[in-house]
Amino acid sequence: MKKLRWILLTLGLFLPLTACGTGTPDVTAASSQTTAEPTAAAQTVTQSAAQSTASQGDRLYLTVGETTFVAEFADNSSADVLKDLLSDTPLTLQLHDYGNFEKVGSLGHNLPRNDEPITTAAGDLILYQGNQFSIYYAENSWSFTRLGKIQNVTSNELKAALGSGDVTVTLSLTSPAA
Repeated sequence: MKKLRWILLTLGLFLPLTACGTGTPDVTAASSQTTAEPTAAAQTVTQSAAQSTASQGDRLYLTVGETTFVAEFADNSSADVLKDLLSDTPLTLQLHDYGNFEKVGSLGHNLPRNDEPITTAAGDLILYQGNQFSIYYAENSWSFTRLGKIQNVTSNELKAALGSGDVTVTLSLTSPAA
């Protein structure tokens, strides 16, 4: 009886270790569950981003009605691809309120993801799921990709400019006053 218990205990301890395999994870299965394949256009944008971002500034202008906010881009490949998209023409987005802490809407493009655990603050510009652009005016914690940060703005200033419903926001690399 003791021998049977010892065998079962040994199997119970070592059998789960054999499920680990060779130590090489199957990343194709994991990545297909969390991200969609980028479109050909997104792949083209990703490939050309490195070429054109060296000449772009690190400022992003967000215009909401008559108000323009200035943001600094994050230092990652997602922000670089967004800069590349904006190098040809401004991008106008339709954003809606979500959870009383952000305005979010489709970018119309897939960007590379650089997700990391983040607790947002007012002015954070976030990429969610590779194709959603969010402007945060309150705190939220999740695994996101930071695209940038609006400079010198409070939560109340953002709420006043963004309003309580849907809003149109234009992203540009040049100031509308220029």
